This record gives sequence, structure tokens and C-alpha cells, in this order.
Amino acid sequence: MASSLSPSGAVDPQVKTRTAALSVASNSVLILLKVVAGSITGSVAILTEAVHSSIDLIASIVAFFSVRKAEEPADEGHRYGHEKVENLAAAIEGILILVGSAAIAFQAIRHLARQEPLQSVGVGIAVIAFSLVANLIVSAVIARNARQTDSPALEGDAAHLRTDALTSLAVLVGLVLVKITGAYWLDPVVALAVASTIVVTGVRLLARSSRVLVDEALPADEVLAIRAAIEEFGPAGVVGYHELRTRRAGSRRYVDLHVQFRHGTSLEAAHRTAHELQDVIGERLAGADVLIHLEPEDRVRPGEVIGDAVAPESVVPPGAGAVPPG
Repeated sequence: MASSLSPSGAVDPQVKTRTAALSVASNSVLILLKVVAGSITGSVAILTEAVHSSIDLIASIVAFFSVRKAEEPADEGHRYGHEKVENLAAAIEGILILVGSAAIAFQAIRHLARQEPLQSVGVGIAVIAFSLVANLIVSAVIARNARQTDSPALEGDAAHLRTDALTSLAVLVGLVLVKITGAYWLDPVVALAVASTIVVTGVRLLARSSRVLVDEALPADEVLAIRAAIEEFGPAGVVGYHELRTRRAGSRRYVDLHVQFRHGTSLEAAHRTAHELQDVIGERLAGADVLIHLEPEDRVRPGEVIGDAVAPESVVPPGAGAVPPG
């Protein structure tokens, strides 16, 4: 499988843009088909599917522009870059999902009260079946590229389409039952079930994006990878570290820390080692932006509290030149 990362470990922006464009095109076609089928049959479940796809289209457009914006380099007004635009886009997609579910529930309750019969149910079954297959294929492609590029916006878009596929399946089953039994009340009931499913997806997407927007630390396994990389530089004069802070913006990780060097290490040697350490951490975390502050080994007193941690953290055993941990 071809990699979506450049030789430097950075994400190829063209992969994100092409994937988002695929989602926009797919949703546009499906909306047209569902609106036509819903108008012909009078099915509220199909029309709610059209509303759902319309929300997906808006989300896809948001994702398309967000991944393009996120790749713009840092400027005077955004010194840390624009990557969080992707996380903001994912939050917007979550809100749109919740708004759409409310609209679907409203229409379903109205139709349940009226008990209106359906027409040409077979047309609706065919359109929803096609929509189900199309969404499964497109969502699989987007999810794969979201994992490769580590894109929150594409991840949110894939979640939209997976939800759309599941709701299409529910609508398909409902239409088949209506055709077999003639129980028209099943159509709005299925639509209400669809709305409930969409709410769950929206809440999850909002929760995931909000964790990044408030600068939650990187997952434990990634922090352990950073610590392991630092400890490998013990023979190069690194004897301790502290103030290790991590966060994420879009698909980019940010790491900053203070690194202590053994007595007698020249500034030039420490600077060279710090750059090598930055490169190693960047390779292990897909091009992470790493900032290292250089310090002598006795810069922080043993047991001194820094933030909510006791510093420093030892790289080499006590007695071998390192400051023992407090």
C-alpha cells in the first residue's frame, strides 16, 4: 500500500484534499437520488435520509476546506500553524449531526401522527440499497486515508458516512417490511430510530474533537515512545529531563521538554544531541514538532515540584552522573 507520508514524515496534503473531494461528490449524488425517491414514494424515512446526506455534504465541504487550510504554513497571526482548523471542523460536523437528528425526529413524529400511505416502495428500496453500498465503499476509502494521514476532519467525515450507511440499512429494512406487511407506521418509526443513532455519533465526534481543542496530552503509548527515545540518548550525555508536555493539533503532534546534560558537555555538543533527539521523536510520531530546552544536570534540585510532577526524571542510574529523581 502506498504511503501518504512524505520522506520527512509529513502528511501529503494532496491525499487529504482528494479524499475530501471524493466525499463531496458522493454525497451530492446520493442527495439527488434520495430526494427524488422520497418525493416519489412519500417516505419520511427516505426524506430523512436525504436530510442526513445533506448534513454529510455540508460536513464534507467543511472537511475539504479545513484540510486545505490546515496545511497552510504558520504565519504572523498563527505562529503555531493552522492544524487545529481540522479539529474545529470535526466539532462543527458533530454539531451538524445533532441538528440533523432533531430535524429527522420532528418529521418522523409528524408522519407517525398522520399515517400517510407510501407509493412506489420498490423505487425507494432500490435507491436506498444503492446508497447503502455506495456509502460503505466511500466511507471505507475515507477511513483508510484518515488513518494514514491522521486527519481528524477526514475521520469525522468517515464517521458521518458510516452512520449514513447504518441508517440506510435501517431504512431499507423498514421499507421492505412496509412492502410486505403494508404497515405504513413502520416508516416513521424507522426514521426515529435513525435519529437516535445519529445523536450517538454526533456526541462521540464532539467529545473527540473537544479533547484536542483543549490541548489534552497525547495518548500514553505515544508519551512512552517519547520517553524511550530520550532515554536512548543517555550515552550522548543526556542525564535527565522534565517538563515534558505534549498536545495535538490536527494531525500534527507537539512536544516540548527540558533536557539536562552531563557536566562538561559543551553547548555545541548539547545542541547537536538535542537536534538528533528531535529527529528521533519526529520519526516515531509522524513528523512531530519538538522543542527542547537545554539545561545542565544540576539545574533542577532533586524533589523540586514542577507543575504536577516531581522533577527531574533520570535517564541514567543514580551515581552515574545523573540527578536522581525526587
